[in-house]
Amino acid sequence: MKILVINAGSSSCKYQLLEMENSQVLCSGLAERIGQGQGRLTHKIAPDTEREEKIVREAAFPTHVEAMELVISLLTDSAKGVIRDKSEIAGIGHRVLHGGEAVTDPVLVDEKVKQIIRDCAVLGPLHNPANLMGIEVAQKLFAGVPNVAVFDTEFGMGMPKEAFMYALPCELYEELRIRRYGFHGTSHKYIARKTAEFLKKPLSQLRSITMHLGNGSSMSCVRDGKCFDTSMGLTPLEGLIMGTRCGSIDPAIVPFVMEKKGLSPREMDTLMNKQSGLLGLCGYTDMRDVHAQVEKGNERAKLALDMLVRSIRKILGSYVFLLEGRVDALVFTAGIGENDDIVRAEVCRGLEKLGICLDTQENATRKPGARAISTPDSNIPVLVLPTNEELQIAQATVEVLGASRG
Repeated sequence: MKILVINAGSSSCKYQLLEMENSQVLCSGLAERIGQGQGRLTHKIAPDTEREEKIVREAAFPTHVEAMELVISLLTDSAKGVIRDKSEIAGIGHRVLHGGEAVTDPVLVDEKVKQIIRDCAVLGPLHNPANLMGIEVAQKLFAGVPNVAVFDTEFGMGMPKEAFMYALPCELYEELRIRRYGFHGTSHKYIARKTAEFLKKPLSQLRSITMHLGNGSSMSCVRDGKCFDTSMGLTPLEGLIMGTRCGSIDPAIVPFVMEKKGLSPREMDTLMNKQSGLLGLCGYTDMRDVHAQVEKGNERAKLALDMLVRSIRKILGSYVFLLEGRVDALVFTAGIGENDDIVRAEVCRGLEKLGICLDTQENATRKPGARAISTPDSNIPVLVLPTNEELQIAQATVEVLGASRG
């Protein structure tokens, strides 16, 4: 069975075509600058293998339709294509940011689901409209092929009420659904399953802490295989310090800065989401640049690194308490989590009395795939597990299609 996974943005579209019998990625790609004059499509055949071949096409993409038409032509190209006809695609899985409380599982797309995505656009104004556009383009170009929506907020729906509620007037929750939703849910769900597999433990018994660290970062506390708490909130702004996001701050800062600087709500939102975090602290968002600046004695870069690590450790400690000290594993994933041995070492520094013992040599060694970076006698294993959100979406799509036919 072949599943196409689509992640549509306002001016871009990522995709992967997977053969589900062996979870093989047949091809992947990214269409950029849609609706912005000259666009670019980067298409990879057999990505991340010795047979990888990259094809780049420059063309005008007035809308997502033209971009996806070019994708289809590459998928079915007589010389370089990976399928003969688009009818070979059994289903299309879509990453959708926000499903609110109306959707708690991956779901077959119909008009009701599309309306839910529209209604939740107020909570995900940058993503939901683009995600819906991707669905409607797929429905147009792949007529008759079922579409499945997989929501980034799904995993967070497992939280108990005391975890997702804010201490605001209850009317704000009842009327506006102001609550913690959590994001990166597709990644956190995938990693929870992979952690259980690595430990050879039933998912229903897993108690773990996942650190999804990248340009956008979040953490999840997993109890009995489900999300028990998560660091992101109503929006992806809450929680950890990130590449350009400030993370959790005193809420009173918002009206104070708006009044003193004369900022509108939109301008204040932009400041916190796109001008803060590592960028606001030291002028860099890529941790490789931050580390290079630290080596050169850049005090702001050192401050940014220290603050990032501190924000991770604060949430890590709170999750250990929420799990009553019974933790099966600490797991690092995503770009920084999988590749930055310095951040991992700093997060785990001095935790030996808590039974967390890092193997410094193993941590500093670059290796592909899932691995433990803790010592054999560490009471709590520390793992590095590569995330794969596209595969999680594809697998969810297969499950929904199976249920709809059964």
